[in-house]
Amino acid sequence: MAYPRNLLAPDEDVVVDAHPHWKALVGPVIVSALSIALVSLVLWWVASADMNATLEAGLWIAAAVVAVVLIAWLAVSPFIRWSTTHFVITDRRVIFRTGVLTKTGIDIPLARINTVQFRHGLVDRMFKTGTLIIESASDDPLEFDDIPNVEKVHALLYDEVFESIEGDDEPPGGTARA
Repeated sequence: MAYPRNLLAPDEDVVVDAHPHWKALVGPVIVSALSIALVSLVLWWVASADMNATLEAGLWIAAAVVAVVLIAWLAVSPFIRWSTTHFVITDRRVIFRTGVLTKTGIDIPLARINTVQFRHGLVDRMFKTGTLIIESASDDPLEFDDIPNVEKVHALLYDEVFESIEGDDEPPGGTARA
């Protein structure tokens, strides 16, 4: 789902609109699969063991509840968190929003950005993702993890910051000063 355009200022153009890289979902999917396998193993054991019908039904219900809770907690929750996290660069600012019930976010005007860096290790380079680090005029550096195509996003952001700085030097007529 794209970032809602009605939350942008008039005439504000989107340069980058991204969710975290899908790599962020690999861990939750693996843990969910292992949890489902464990619950299936317990259900197989219950079905093969000799016990009374009431105990067997209770164990089946308990295993089903545990399975639903594990799937919701380990698979559905991270996916919803991933799908509601937006990293957006416009021609005026950097926008980061996350959350479902409680939304948090930060906006950084391009004119206040001092430094743009990226970092990615071997695994991140294989998946073409990484961490984007933005240092603004008065704040500690902000790190945004799992940005897809981080080198390209870094270059685009740097270009937008450079254009916003150059735009400040132009007089209202649009021609550069000597």
